[in-house]
Amino acid sequence: MAEQSAPPPTGLRERKKQRTRSALVRSALELFTRQGYERTTVDEIAEAVDVSQRTFFRYFANKEEVAFATHDSAESHFFAALRRRPADEAPLAALRGAFLDAWSDMDETVGQMVPPELHMRMYRVIESTPALLAVHLRRISEMEDRMAREIARREGLDIDKDPRPRLVVAMLGGVLRVAGKLWGEGEDNSTVTLRDITAFHLDYVGPALAEQWD
Repeated sequence: MAEQSAPPPTGLRERKKQRTRSALVRSALELFTRQGYERTTVDEIAEAVDVSQRTFFRYFANKEEVAFATHDSAESHFFAALRRRPADEAPLAALRGAFLDAWSDMDETVGQMVPPELHMRMYRVIESTPALLAVHLRRISEMEDRMAREIARREGLDIDKDPRPRLVVAMLGGVLRVAGKLWGEGEDNSTVTLRDITAFHLDYVGPALAEQWD
C-alpha cells in the first residue's frame, strides 16, 4: 500500500490560499484597468494566474466581488482606525483622524494584495463604469450607515432619534466625493495625493459651517 503524504501544515496552507487570492485580485485589476471591466472574463482572470475557473469561484462569487476586493480591505482598515480613536475626541475630529491614520499606511494595507498604484487606477475604472459605479454608491451608503452607528455608539446616542451622527458622516462623505473628483481630474494616481486633497478639504468643513463667508 502506497504511503500517503501528510497534508501541509495549516499555516502553510493558509499562506498558499492567500497568495492565490492576491494573485487573482492583481490579475483581475490589471485586466480591468487595461481592457475594461465589461470586456474581461472570469476565464481570462483565472488563466492569467494559471488556475481553473472553479478555483476562481472558490475565492470570489463573481467579477464584481474581485473588483472591490482592495476596497473591502481599505474600508475595513478605516473602520478599525475609527474604533481606535480616543473616546473623548469630537465626532468630526475622530472621523478626520481615522481617515488620516488609515491613509497613512494604506500603501502597506493594500500592498499586501496589489501595488497601491493599481488600486488607485482601479478607482478610476469604478468611477467610469456604470455597473461598478452603481455598486460603489450602494457600498458608500452602507459604509456611511456603519460609520454613523459607530459615532452614535461612541457618543451614547440613539441614532434613530438624534440626527447628528448621520449628518457628520454625511459631511465626511461629501468631502470624500469632492476630493475624489478633484483627484480623478488630475494625473497623479498616488494615495498620498488623494490623502492630502482630502485632508485639505476636511480642514475647511468646520469653518465653512460655523462662520460667515465674507
